[in-house]
Amino acid sequence: MSTDPARAELQPSHLRRTIGLASVTSMVVGIIVGASIFVQPAEVTRLASSPRGVMLAWFGAGWLTMCAALVCAEFSWLFPETGGVYVFLKKTFSPALGFLWGWGMFWTMHTGILAAIAVVAARYAGYFFGLGELGIRVLAMAAILAVSFVQYLGVKAGSAVQVTLTFAKVAAIGVMCVLLFALGGSAHRSVSTDAAQHGSPSWSLAAFGLAIAAGLFSFGGWHMCTYPAGETRDPERTIPRALILGVLIVTACYMLLNAAYLSVMPLSAVAASTRVAADAISSVLGPRGSVAITLLIIVSALGSLNGIALAGPRVYYAMAQDGLAFRWMAALHPQRQTPHLAIAAQAIWACVLAATNSYRALFTRVVYTEWLFFALLAAGIFVLHRRRQYHPRYLKFLYPLVPAISLLTSAAIALNQIRATPVDSAIGIGLILLGLPIYFVWSHRSTET
Repeated sequence: MSTDPARAELQPSHLRRTIGLASVTSMVVGIIVGASIFVQPAEVTRLASSPRGVMLAWFGAGWLTMCAALVCAEFSWLFPETGGVYVFLKKTFSPALGFLWGWGMFWTMHTGILAAIAVVAARYAGYFFGLGELGIRVLAMAAILAVSFVQYLGVKAGSAVQVTLTFAKVAAIGVMCVLLFALGGSAHRSVSTDAAQHGSPSWSLAAFGLAIAAGLFSFGGWHMCTYPAGETRDPERTIPRALILGVLIVTACYMLLNAAYLSVMPLSAVAASTRVAADAISSVLGPRGSVAITLLIIVSALGSLNGIALAGPRVYYAMAQDGLAFRWMAALHPQRQTPHLAIAAQAIWACVLAATNSYRALFTRVVYTEWLFFALLAAGIFVLHRRRQYHPRYLKFLYPLVPAISLLTSAAIALNQIRATPVDSAIGIGLILLGLPIYFVWSHRSTET
């Protein structure tokens, strides 16, 4: 790392440790529970093909997510530093691998999902305002800038907003489940009649495995709570506990929601629905249900946006400190102690992606590469154990089973995507590998200064 005086001027002080367990847990829950749980159940239900299979698939997806989260918890205990996954990959394997993670995050994976969720929120908000395509994109950019401004104000303000939005969405999900279970009325009887008439559907292990894989895509983002470790109080304990607690809360919410959907809609209707949450609540509340679900999805999307906007700049800040990104990304605001320039850079690029609609092509080609990195993280546990740098803490008696499950699951998902879309997959891997020559330039500059 450079000792250039100019770089020192960009870092007048250190990040403040102001984030507690409630804030980190709300980040885990708030980022995971986005808009997908209100539409993705259709795909899981179609593949699982029975109510019991649906519930087992969601439980399985939650359990596999917990395995990956426990791996991340071990790394958080070993390396409780700002940057999270970037630091884990850098210290376990190579700075080049950590750089590729950060490179992919900024240009595609992280800013891409920020843009995508902002557009989803804007499209649902357009339900109330009758916005056209241009209006939707402008509103999406406004949402990105708004949550980025909250992060600029300070991590304490960002965490408070995150806790509020997460509490609101979990409470709304709870109310929705109560309404569906309690007021289903004739819908419950209709579901019972449909089940009696059609009997037990066919079942296959292959289809069940695909159902679990489909459910896993609704659990994405749990790892982002590791990025602001430098602003987390007692991160060695807080982040692992938040990961475990957050995944448990999300799994419970998802299972309750799907049980509620199936209580008022026949299995075939859930499998065919493109907006299952709206269809389910409309069966109880009528047309008012669409308004309620629209509001819930907007709040849910904003909660995800806020958490993602908070997390990403901490990786770019850590990379800049290591001399692997522009020096100005390591700047901290003198009063607010936030990486304000990294926050601004992320917001600007996400707005470009949202405005040009280019996030869709980039994101769909590159997002699966996250699973390759997750497989490497799980493999990293074995690497560190072999070096005698690691002894199980949170895994306890679950080592080596849990990291092995996480490794195999992550690799299987990535390889399945490569097999299904080889051309797009090759483009996605190519986009990530484009970072290698950039890494060598940055690392060379860093050693010279």
